[in-house]
Amino acid sequence: MGLPRRAGDPAELRKSLKPLLEKRRRARINESLSQLKGLILSLLGRESSHFSKLEKADILEMTVRFLQELPASSCPTAAPTPSDSYREGYRACLARLARVLHTRRVLEPAVSARLLEHLRRRAASATPDGGRGGNSCGPPAPSPPPAPLPPAPPRDPGLWRPW
Repeated sequence: MGLPRRAGDPAELRKSLKPLLEKRRRARINESLSQLKGLILSLLGRESSHFSKLEKADILEMTVRFLQELPASSCPTAAPTPSDSYREGYRACLARLARVLHTRRVLEPAVSARLLEHLRRRAASATPDGGRGGNSCGPPAPSPPPAPLPPAPPRDPGLWRPW
């Protein structure tokens, strides 16, 4: 296999590079399978000397079986859950809203206070799955109906605002 006769012909160039690219792709696959074999055998507690001649399909099947059994055997408890991150973001957003409402005086103070109190109560049970907190390993708990806002006090009819 030599260089293409005409260097400017893209079809000839692709034809000559294809075997080289395929060889590199196969080498990457084999290297990854070799690493996967070492990882999976160590996780399963087996010596790699007994399994030196595993086929690629065997390595993949062992990995799939291991990953399928993983959630059934243990539920990750030490890792931070997405709901923790969600709650932190919710609280940060609530604090920023409180600052904006206080400085800009967008709402009347009584309405602003009621809104913030409602959001603080919701923050106590806020999760990214719509209020279903708790363990992500079990079945999801039914979400409670949203709490209605109390009726707004009547506005002063003497003050007219164009918005």
